[in-house]
Amino acid sequence: MNNPITIRVAHLADAQKMLEIQREVLAEDLFLITTTEEFQQTIEGQQSWIQTKLANDHEIIFVAEHHNEVIGWLAFQSPNRKRLAHTGSFGMMIQKNHRGQGIGKRLIEALLTWAVANPAIEKVCLGVFSTNVGAIALYQKMGFIEEGRKINEIKVRDGEYVDDVLMYKMV
Repeated sequence: MNNPITIRVAHLADAQKMLEIQREVLAEDLFLITTTEEFQQTIEGQQSWIQTKLANDHEIIFVAEHHNEVIGWLAFQSPNRKRLAHTGSFGMMIQKNHRGQGIGKRLIEALLTWAVANPAIEKVCLGVFSTNVGAIALYQKMGFIEEGRKINEIKVRDGEYVDDVLMYKMV
């Protein structure tokens, strides 16, 4: 693929663009638990969040750049509990006009490479809406296995529910 996409670790300077992407994805109202009206993150809050993640050896944030512009990102977070410290889960957001081009795959590959090299991380997890069939197909193609479902976990609107599909990959 001759796609001029760069994957790198996030910087504080990426906070504004990451927020813009998150707001765009939230506005689609499709596959995120948080609603637009609930999302109150500020640029300072985003910078603090990035700084906290990057200061923790068990956590990481990657961004995808196209022509030096951030177009997507992936954040991996690990629980702050000794018995769960070998695990972590990730979330990912990619601008709508850049989806379907392998960017999610590249972000996940970067995460898995980092996780394999990190002796503390043994299990990479995620939760995904059961209606997000494209994402589920990608995760399965990359070796993630469904380990369970929270049935009707997400109430999309009155009378409409979707399952939270829990997936994992040992690294």
